[in-house]
Amino acid sequence: MFAQITRIVRWCLLLLLCIPVLAGLVGVAFPALGYFPAIGANTFSLDVFKELFARDDIWQMVWLSLFSGVGSTLVAMAGAFLLLASFYQSKWLSRVQGLLSPFLVFPHAAAAIALLFALSPSGIFARIAAIGTNTVIPGTSDTLFPYDSGGLSVLLALSLKELPFIILMALSVMSQPLVKSKLSGYIKVGTALGYSPSAVFFKLVIPTVFAQIKLPILAVLVFATSNVEIPLILGGNNPSTLAVAIMHWFNHIDLSMRLLASSAAVLQVAVSALALLLFLGGERIVVYVGKIRLAKGNRRFSDGLVHGAAYSIVALYVSLISAVVYSVFMFSIAKQWSFPFLLPEGTTLLHWNTAFEALATPLSNSLLLGGLVSTSALGLVLFTLESEQLKPAGLNADRAFSVSLFLPLLVPGVAFLYGLVWFQQLVLQNAVWFHTYIAHMVYVVPYMFLSMAVAYRKFDNRYAMVAQSLGKTPWQVFYYIKLPSLFGAIMVAWALGLAISFSQYLPTLLASGGTIATITTEAVASVSGSSTRLTAVFVIIQGVMPLVGFVIAWYLPAALVKQGSRVSAVEKKSRAVLHGA
Repeated sequence: MFAQITRIVRWCLLLLLCIPVLAGLVGVAFPALGYFPAIGANTFSLDVFKELFARDDIWQMVWLSLFSGVGSTLVAMAGAFLLLASFYQSKWLSRVQGLLSPFLVFPHAAAAIALLFALSPSGIFARIAAIGTNTVIPGTSDTLFPYDSGGLSVLLALSLKELPFIILMALSVMSQPLVKSKLSGYIKVGTALGYSPSAVFFKLVIPTVFAQIKLPILAVLVFATSNVEIPLILGGNNPSTLAVAIMHWFNHIDLSMRLLASSAAVLQVAVSALALLLFLGGERIVVYVGKIRLAKGNRRFSDGLVHGAAYSIVALYVSLISAVVYSVFMFSIAKQWSFPFLLPEGTTLLHWNTAFEALATPLSNSLLLGGLVSTSALGLVLFTLESEQLKPAGLNADRAFSVSLFLPLLVPGVAFLYGLVWFQQLVLQNAVWFHTYIAHMVYVVPYMFLSMAVAYRKFDNRYAMVAQSLGKTPWQVFYYIKLPSLFGAIMVAWALGLAISFSQYLPTLLASGGTIATITTEAVASVSGSSTRLTAVFVIIQGVMPLVGFVIAWYLPAALVKQGSRVSAVEKKSRAVLHGA
């Protein structure tokens, strides 16, 4: 019975991931072809695409999306591999992970706003550079950061956000028992043959690991080419990236602009597909060149350059994190902070009081939505993983599941979310919370599955076999043995689900029609409509919320273990007293 339930849940998870995406794509394709009965468009035609391609700036938008998306993915991937090559099998690796963790859990919108405080023409680095000169650096569209017309600021911000995720995915693969044993053998053989650590890593370790993290990297690439929050906050407006333009056209007061937006959403799918093709083509070239270099037997791989680049990346993150923490905190309590002074002219808590009054409803909405989404997604993931153990799927079925799992991440969100909204208006039109809940689940479930799968698949099944030999049912093994043993990993996955739900901007805005305000939607709105000091408070709150979830996930299991030890000690003492009596 329990095995049957887990299989049903597995199918429910697949349907949850596939139906919204496919329905959303259909909902975008019809208006893109001119069919939109709400405004009297009842015939199919290609006139909308002709209008789209007739725009003067459309190809600049496409180029910006490709450049920032592909460029940031390549930079993040190169940085992640350089860090792993230098610190893998080193005691410094855990410290590097700890350093990058804030960027991993920090919402994209909050990260973009925080970078404004550090790198803008009046940010903390400009203040340090202008000490003693009293020269204000003008913020124009020609500055390197932000709002540059070339998309470099967007590329930088996306790279900083994507690098920790790629490292996490690589380490999750490298920690699997079979892979870890294989890599250990490769490293020993490579070292015995005289290869340097960097050469061993790039020539032996990376080819093994990359094959298993390719799908997450492709998901990162699609996300980068279609992201809205970071280009909206840091990118230029004339032109913007294609995804930002789509958002503006969909939200235009003239409903006929939705036809143009739908056609642009279809174009966004083509742009992301082109980015994938470019990446896969580049992969083939790298593999071909790598085989030639491997055959030459060179036992060095620019070790000094690799280590220098890795330490430079660490220094960059340390500098940025320090600058962001200092500037955001100081702005949040500043009465006035004029350029180029490093300290504000007086402090006040007025901005915090104003923020708490304004954010009471958005905060409660974020917590309620995040809690519901993370908890229910965790249940789906756990039962699906247990279904793998009870009845493993065939090779083809397993591949189909992997593709389905990444489907929401491989299809640009800006493409299917608008179509999903159109579909939701036809079904349960007034169920705003339910629609927003589904939109969050589509993004939370894949990441939570990736987080939980590693720990679940590493569980020593000998414990389950012993329990089953003693007559325990699969449900009893799952509930009394697996869940307590994996409680720490379960809590981390739950905290990750909270963080991802808290960070959702576009799904929340579209699915709720702007009626459900969250911390993230308010933070993005504050960039253009509030004071800098109030925005700083929003960023702090937005950063602290996921951090609280991870603190609970880290300390609750340890506290329960400690409490269990105390209870056991009391029980032993009581039994000793009774035995003595």
